[in-house]
Amino acid sequence: MNNMTFYGKSLLFLGAHPDDIELGCGAFIAQIASQTEVRCVTLSDNQKDPALKNLPDEHFAAMAALGVKPDRVSLLAYETRRFPFFRQEILEEMVKLQREFQPDIVFVHTSADVHQDHKTVTEEALRAFRGRTVLGFDVIRSSYGFFPSFLVSVTEEQVNRKIESLRCYQTYQSKYYFDPEITRATLIRNGAICERKYAEGFDILRIVASFGKD
Repeated sequence: MNNMTFYGKSLLFLGAHPDDIELGCGAFIAQIASQTEVRCVTLSDNQKDPALKNLPDEHFAAMAALGVKPDRVSLLAYETRRFPFFRQEILEEMVKLQREFQPDIVFVHTSADVHQDHKTVTEEALRAFRGRTVLGFDVIRSSYGFFPSFLVSVTEEQVNRKIESLRCYQTYQSKYYFDPEITRATLIRNGAICERKYAEGFDILRIVASFGKD
């Protein structure tokens, strides 16, 4: 078997900040948002900084561009760069998500990410979702040594939708990692690893599977 399908699975995407999920998973979300149950939860709205006041609206617009309905998007208010101080509260948020949403697969920041907020999200997700498959996505500005070991083929149209989603972040358009050429090049590189034109790449933090008939 050389193909794996996400159809019929419930997928939870957890990001620390607005833009993280879109940067790490945008083309993949564009592929599956209309085909399966998706929930996207971002833990910080970055509203302590007045210069970032437009981020919540930009985040919902970016998610809409990927096909995610507003009622499937949550934006919480933990303070940026201080997640380690709220580790227990963040864990409890995730435990509540586990009970209410019961995802089959959870997507979080890669284990190669060194940002303190990103690391906290991943570490607490591994605790909260012990019985679930957990995959890590890459946010290029803050991960070191990331190499994708789980690759999902995406189309040119889905790549373009990811780029359009990131264009919704007018606040961040001067950031180098929002350059469409970097986005496209990353997806081409991931595709080359698995002999596809484009692919979204993840690392494997935990796989939970059964090889029985049931």
